[in-house]
Amino acid sequence: MKKDAKFYWKLFGATFTLSAFTFGGGYVIVPLMRQKFVEKYHWIEEEEIMDLTAIAQSAPGPIAVNASILIGYRLAGVFGALLTVLGTVLPPLITISIISLFYQVFRDSAAVSAVMRGMQAGVAAVITDVVISMGVKVVKGKSLLSILVMIGAFAASWFLNINVALIVIACGVIGAVRVLYETKKKGGAAA
Repeated sequence: MKKDAKFYWKLFGATFTLSAFTFGGGYVIVPLMRQKFVEKYHWIEEEEIMDLTAIAQSAPGPIAVNASILIGYRLAGVFGALLTVLGTVLPPLITISIISLFYQVFRDSAAVSAVMRGMQAGVAAVITDVVISMGVKVVKGKSLLSILVMIGAFAASWFLNINVALIVIACGVIGAVRVLYETKKKGGAAA
């Protein structure tokens, strides 16, 4: 792909519009990023966006910003990461600045409260969609270990209330051990 001014503007514009029209938190933006960067522009492969999402989720900070950094860097290096972060951060910055000017009016508005309650159901549906589609990909991968890790991570979070950061770290360690084992196994078989 040609990295000219048009490409950089498109990259910035993509993250800006995603951020401007996404409500409900970082997880909502993930399927929209997939749709934009994988399906529409074909800049990133499906598996790669899942990997970038996993990294973004496990890093500290907002997932939308983390994902935009990774996508921008993957597509256009440091400059791409800066553009995508700017595109992701500007819309909420502008929105929050405007809301803060009229905070009293928004706080006391029954209409604004009703809209926010209505949006919660939509946000829950989008997050559920992300979870199901990522879970289906893990199951379709037919890796028993990945399926067990997914079930174990869910159980640890849902039933045992274990801190999500600890679950992510444990899953990362399991993944690293798996890769080391498979690499050693392939190396041993070749010798």
